Amino acid sequence: MIFYDPHDFLEVRNMSKTRKSWREKLTDSRNLPKVERITEKMSKRWGTGTVVIPAPREVDEIMRKVPRSGLTTINEIRKKLAEKHGATIGCPITTGIFAWIAAHAAEEAAVEGERSITPYWRTLKTGGIINPKYPGGVDAQKKLLEKEGHRVVKKGKRYVVVDFEKSLTVL
Repeated sequence: MIFYDPHDFLEVRNMSKTRKSWREKLTDSRNLPKVERITEKMSKRWGTGTVVIPAPREVDEIMRKVPRSGLTTINEIRKKLAEKHGATIGCPITTGIFAWIAAHAAEEAAVEGERSITPYWRTLKTGGIINPKYPGGVDAQKKLLEKEGHRVVKKGKRYVVVDFEKSLTVL
């Protein structure tokens, strides 16, 4: 049974009504990582075995390793986390949330003048789709990806990196 509610990480105010910065959220491990047995209810979607609920910092560390012109996906990060912790799968919910937190923490650091930030725009959704919830939305990421030599096209309502598989980085 999972004792963790991913919505805890989305909380923007604490009891004193002060907001946590994105970087504070990134470093708040809340006793993570944890490896839990996949419950019967979850098994319909995820199969059987175990799931790792990563710490936010672990997701950020993997995202930081993607080199210029390289790419990764949330699913690739999940595979790496599962391998690292000896789990069957990496949790898709928390991995996605923590990638989102890492992206905003990176942008927060950039605004404050830091030069070495997590290159979040290189982490795509399944199928090479740009994550519209990252800082600056699709337009900002599209510019950064094109600057690194990737071609981005609109498919329906989504933006996709063309032939993203060719640029996937082994993590």
